Amino acid sequence: MTHIAPRFHFAVDAVDGKARKGAITMRRGEIRTPAFMPVGTAATVKAMRPEEVRATGADIILGNTYHLMLRPGAERMERLGGLHQFMQWDRPILTDSGGYQVMSLSDLTKVTEDGVTFKSHLDGSRHLLTPERSMEIQRMLGSDIVMAFDECTANGASHEQAAISMAMSMRWAKRSRQGFDSGIEHAERSALFGIQQGALFEDLRAQSAAELRDIGFDGYAIGGLAVGEGQEKMFAVLDYAPEQLPQDRPRYLMGVGKPDDIIGAVARGVDMFDCVLPSRSGRNGQAFTRNGPINLRNARFAEDQSPLDDTCDCGTCAKYSRAYLHHLIRSKEILGAMLMTQHNIAFYQSLMADIRSAIGDGHFASFHKEFLAQYYAGSSGSD
Repeated sequence: MTHIAPRFHFAVDAVDGKARKGAITMRRGEIRTPAFMPVGTAATVKAMRPEEVRATGADIILGNTYHLMLRPGAERMERLGGLHQFMQWDRPILTDSGGYQVMSLSDLTKVTEDGVTFKSHLDGSRHLLTPERSMEIQRMLGSDIVMAFDECTANGASHEQAAISMAMSMRWAKRSRQGFDSGIEHAERSALFGIQQGALFEDLRAQSAAELRDIGFDGYAIGGLAVGEGQEKMFAVLDYAPEQLPQDRPRYLMGVGKPDDIIGAVARGVDMFDCVLPSRSGRNGQAFTRNGPINLRNARFAEDQSPLDDTCDCGTCAKYSRAYLHHLIRSKEILGAMLMTQHNIAFYQSLMADIRSAIGDGHFASFHKEFLAQYYAGSSGSD
């Protein structure tokens, strides 16, 4: 008899301080946590083939509802068999709700109780994105983990502004739950995550968490951070926010981040991350290493025949010199973006694997300290 993986199952198998090691099991495969999800905004992790992304150790990638609903379009995507078939990625995919991009990218955004009306950044066409429509689009895409529709509270919002925004996000969360459940077939094979809001205010975060628990979700995201508040303020929120959420569900910190952001958030109980940084930085000539980030555009690498990172076993570091990468980047050759992105995604996945190993072995605190010491020491001398 063939074993069929459950729709969604999360288990923690090791805890070290607040840091947790575990796994999410879904029909399309297991997601080892803490997990970093490379961002595939427009049905591609830029400059990488899906099989290359998987080879770095990535168990799951992220797709973007806003961009995909505009191009190629959700209905077309459904006719073409869904996002997995379209981009040839057979592992789990998490799709965001589109709310953040609507607020940050589109012109003339109007927010009402119903949803968000906006003009496309592509052609100026007008659209209305509601919690129900977001659930429908993510169903058409065939998402494995669906995010509730929310409003990302602006950085610097007052307590009153944050409270109003959070309350509407919680009403939208309830509508998202109802809309998700109405798509019976999708709901039977996918998962829905709620998103905690409340800006930098502990009481609002607690209220948001309580309302989300009452609605009930498979997992819970911590939203409204990494929007310009800085690491110190972000960590201050993470000192309490993860523990306000259910202990038996995964916690996902959206849009984070730099390596030191990630390891600090893991230390505070976060299980999942996503960020465009490794791929975007790679395309712009920045590489992440255990000794801090380095800028390959700098002239000092023009005749440097050493590998990008001598502790890394990715294809880029195994074959190509810093001098060659410097040349590709300065020449604006496509291969430069490909090789740099390959390294950065591999670096992030290697970091996550080391984090999981350290938690499992019970020495995460010392690993955390040693990693930061080496990373910051190198960063202080980087360009």
